[in-house]
Amino acid sequence: MTRKNFLKSALGATAGVFASGSMAGHAFSPLTLPHPSTGQTPRIRFSVIGLNHGHIYGQVQAVIKGGGELAAFYAKEADLCAEFAKRYPQAKQARSEAEILEDNNIQLILSASIPSERAPLGIRVMEHGKDFMVDKPGITSPEQLKAVRKVQAKTRRIYSIMYSERFENKATVKAGELVKAGAVGRVVQTIGTGPHRINIPSRPEWFFDKKYFGGIICDIASHQFDQFLFFTGSTEAKILSSQTGNIHYPQYPAFEDFGDATVQGNRGSGYIRVDWFTPNGLKTWGDGRLTVLGTDGYVEIRKNIDIAGRNGANHLFLVNGKGTEYIDCNDTELPYGRLLVDDVLHRTETAMTHEHCFLATELALTAQKNAVRLTISE
Repeated sequence: MTRKNFLKSALGATAGVFASGSMAGHAFSPLTLPHPSTGQTPRIRFSVIGLNHGHIYGQVQAVIKGGGELAAFYAKEADLCAEFAKRYPQAKQARSEAEILEDNNIQLILSASIPSERAPLGIRVMEHGKDFMVDKPGITSPEQLKAVRKVQAKTRRIYSIMYSERFENKATVKAGELVKAGAVGRVVQTIGTGPHRINIPSRPEWFFDKKYFGGIICDIASHQFDQFLFFTGSTEAKILSSQTGNIHYPQYPAFEDFGDATVQGNRGSGYIRVDWFTPNGLKTWGDGRLTVLGTDGYVEIRKNIDIAGRNGANHLFLVNGKGTEYIDCNDTELPYGRLLVDDVLHRTETAMTHEHCFLATELALTAQKNAVRLTISE
């Protein structure tokens, strides 16, 4: 299964977001018409601008499951629009970005545009009085982060970056519940790895130039920084070391295929490694893993596959004083879509704070900027 097909078939996707509890502005009233996909009364209307990554399908499903009605979409690419319209025929194809931004009946806008274009779009969305939920990386430079923080603080709108490796993975959600309940004691460290299959024929040109995606740590490792902050509970952190390299793809000199970082927070430490080396023989796009080490035990998550032979995804192993336990997490609820819609309606931040969202981004950007170049001799 490719990552694209996996994302497009994921019906339980959720998204990450968030707003200050003291946001100004009014709460929207729930809608009254039944949603054609769920049969339930939708609570908000939302639209999409930018379809350049398949993550958009998980983002949309998360909001629909949370009570949203998909009203419209816009993208510059005709082929991407055709594919999206086939999946969501109930949505109107807008003629321009402005048509969506100026629609007063839309409360929330989602985007999976080219990464370097996401923050400028999010700023325009917030300045039009709407909330924004975007695929990772939602911000690709320190200058963009500064501008987003300034506009978000001024408008008090939601700027959400969907860290899908936590929000869309049931084993990771379950791990959060276990850690919160004290199953491993006090968390000391997280080790997060994010390997990916490159699948060159399916990639657009911008994919191979880091000026568009910000670099491998900015891009993929944003997930791991989010998980480090979440599981350790750190509210302050600094990068101790980082490195990036292009080991295997010299034909793409502006690309990076490996990156790692060590981070220290006020409530724990973390190690992160990401790469584009997943072999074709693996039955999924990447053997993503997360280990959460505590004083009284540890949790290990195999997000997408158990190479020992268990079927499917969402595998969790818990080891503590009571023994060793395997937990199948496929029945775990993914609450993010519901929490996002709650936050849009009530101007709260029940899903995740902006402080967390922006700190995870800041750590990724800092590690990327300060990374030592890794070279391996022939």
